[in-house]
Amino acid sequence: MAVGAGLLLVAGSFAAFRLLNRGLERLVPPPPSAQRNRWKWRNIWTSLAHSVLSGGGALLGFYLYPGLHEDLVGTHPPGVHSLVAVSVGYFLEDFVDMLCNQKLHQSWELLFHHSVVIVCFGIAVLLHQYMGFAFVALLVEINSIFLHLRQILLMADLVHTTCYRLNSIVNLGTYVVFRITTLAWMTRWLLLNRQHVPLATYTVGMVGMAIMMPMNIILFYRLLRSDFFKSSRDVQREKEK
Repeated sequence: MAVGAGLLLVAGSFAAFRLLNRGLERLVPPPPSAQRNRWKWRNIWTSLAHSVLSGGGALLGFYLYPGLHEDLVGTHPPGVHSLVAVSVGYFLEDFVDMLCNQKLHQSWELLFHHSVVIVCFGIAVLLHQYMGFAFVALLVEINSIFLHLRQILLMADLVHTTCYRLNSIVNLGTYVVFRITTLAWMTRWLLLNRQHVPLATYTVGMVGMAIMMPMNIILFYRLLRSDFFKSSRDVQREKEK
């Protein structure tokens, strides 16, 4: 796939997720508890759609191409480049959505996270290299499915339900398996393959990992404290955000 085609796919993905975001309020009307934050309701459902697409696509890709993990630099079977490009378009759309609808002090962490992902995935799309590495990173989105479901249940005021409790358990389990373990493996791969990766690309990758790992460990602590060790006052405060 040529560079122009990759950029076209990124732009098409941005537009498609933007249209989905605009139409989601009709497809999934916000409950009364989410009426005062309707943009966030649409935003979370849009993010959920991307997580299902990219996380499921990554699992399917490794199932269909089991040898993909053996060459994370030069190999990119059909569909792999497209899925990474689609994800770049999504992260751009989500970045713009938060920038337009949320105060900077509330969204700076996610904006920073998205900036790192856009740069790293963008390099893979433009260079047609490191597709396997980017595909490994998309496994993180499997956990994001349950992170987004958690936010939806919170906004729907279903925090005291069995569904929320079950999702909290699955969320933490997949967080360890698909998020922390995946990021740790990616960091290890970069360190072991330092001599095979150009200095500029290696630096971008290591800086990205150095940013992502602490952010995700902090988020894990917040989730653990919020869902398993919080007081009734904490529950009420989280609902009011």
